[in-house]
Amino acid sequence: TDLGGEIQADTEQGVFADDTRFVSYYAIFANGLSWQRLNSAATAYYAATVYLTNAAVPTEDGDITEGTLSLVICRTVADGIHEDLDVANHGLVPVRFNLEIALRSDFADLFEVKLGHLVRRGRIVTRWHDRRAELETSYTNRDFRRSLVYRLLNTSSPPGYANGRVTFEVELRPGATWHTCCHYLLAGGETVRAPQRACYHDNAATGHDQLRDPWLDVATKVTSANEDVYRLYRQSVEDMGALRLYDHDSGADLWVPAAGVPWFVALFGRDSLIASLQNTIVHPDLARGALKKLAELQATEQDDLRDAEPGKIPHEMRRGELAHFRLIPHTPYYGTADATPLYLIVLHEAWKWLGDDALLREHRDTALRCLEWIERYGDLDGDGFQEYRTRSPQGYENMGWKDAVDAVVYPDGRQVRQPKALCELQGYVFDAWMRMAEVFDALGDQERASGLRAKARALRAAFEAKFWCEDLGFYAFALDPEKQPVRAIASNAGHCLWSGIATPDRAARVVKRFFEPDLWSGWGIRTLSARNPAYNPFSYQRGSVWPHDNGIIALGFKRYGFAAEAARVARDISEAASYFVSYRLPELYAGIERRPGT
Repeated sequence: TDLGGEIQADTEQGVFADDTRFVSYYAIFANGLSWQRLNSAATAYYAATVYLTNAAVPTEDGDITEGTLSLVICRTVADGIHEDLDVANHGLVPVRFNLEIALRSDFADLFEVKLGHLVRRGRIVTRWHDRRAELETSYTNRDFRRSLVYRLLNTSSPPGYANGRVTFEVELRPGATWHTCCHYLLAGGETVRAPQRACYHDNAATGHDQLRDPWLDVATKVTSANEDVYRLYRQSVEDMGALRLYDHDSGADLWVPAAGVPWFVALFGRDSLIASLQNTIVHPDLARGALKKLAELQATEQDDLRDAEPGKIPHEMRRGELAHFRLIPHTPYYGTADATPLYLIVLHEAWKWLGDDALLREHRDTALRCLEWIERYGDLDGDGFQEYRTRSPQGYENMGWKDAVDAVVYPDGRQVRQPKALCELQGYVFDAWMRMAEVFDALGDQERASGLRAKARALRAAFEAKFWCEDLGFYAFALDPEKQPVRAIASNAGHCLWSGIATPDRAARVVKRFFEPDLWSGWGIRTLSARNPAYNPFSYQRGSVWPHDNGIIALGFKRYGFAAEAARVARDISEAASYFVSYRLPELYAGIERRPGT
């Protein structure tokens, strides 16, 4: 919503579930006039409160003076949405007016909302049920159905419906109050998302409280005299709980984080794995959920439309209208080159933290299929390197973590075409093989472990020979279709330190290069050198700063003994967080240079 709690038409705002926008417009009026915002804030990641007052309202009994009325909107998201509306008369005379709520639903697919190009494929019908005090709006496109029920309960005066608005006649003596509860029930197929209680005035714990509090209880506690670090960590732990994908829960402590709000509230292979990996220090059990769910979705056959091959870990799963009718391949889509080796890395990391051999036995077959995919499908031409190329007409141009269509560039700014062998993919596979060798040692399969270590040594030697650029003191961004190094300076090389594929002497030169001003912004390391013609500090992945990327790079610095440099990156990110609301780091921020006063 906007800061006043309203959803403006023709914007990206709305109520979303299952990749569908259930509410596309919401506004509240007093005799047709908008309320004025006093203040508003999120009170938890699933709740917000908005304080409003009235403008001067003409009535047949005379004008209601500006600032006489207060309207407090309390919203709680818990499957459906519960909304409390409370009006109070702070004046000295009685008042009477119409409270009006305008509500519209377009049931647009999330992908089309993001693109700003909406296509209506089905039929929308709205019905008012006076006896039940419900406004029902439904959408039907063949066998794809969505509906919103807006239900009024515990109202101080009976509701009506006219001219597209739910209306209440409100009469208040001086000092009197008026109340209603509003429920939003979101239905898709046979699933109905409904608020968990009739009214929230009793201040009892919500279902979200009951899930959030155990997460906060088990999360590692960090105290620090550094206020930036303390507040950033505390907010980040809370935000991880906010990203929980409840539909993919396999148990109270077996859950998967979404990739991000608002566009990526869905299961993503790479994102859930990296989030699990980076949260092992917070709660190592978190990885169990992603490992289990992604194993269930591991590809079993080749499907060119979805870029699937046997053993591949999925990239993204969607549930909206476009996915339902296979207008997009996300059912799930498998267009990721890194999720499969990352699965093996996370499996090993979780095992090391938890000491649970049963976890290895549970996912042994999944891991074997991942290893087979790496050799059979990840290496497209048998040269020993991991490459990617889509076979789908709707497939992605880029399948690493930098998956924007324009993310991989030559030093002159031109786009690199497929197939591409990103430097970090080689590191991920090296790391996965080394880690799985340790796993198979633990499982008593020394022959397989020895074979994996031999493959890792061979890959490291080939990587150093092909990717190292001596004159740059840096690793190439990628190999292009002609197997020539892409000599652009990009942050991806830092992942090669995290994975351990870099040799120590060359790692030292890479670390030094990262702190030249074209890469180091002062707020973190940029995704692309500012000297590249394609550099744009406001672009998605050609010069912006990504906190997760910097976290991986800092771990790489630490791995090779550069603790001070790792701390420098951590300081940059934590200080940047202090300029965002509540210390909540975004997915990325601009790569502009840090100067005095900025």
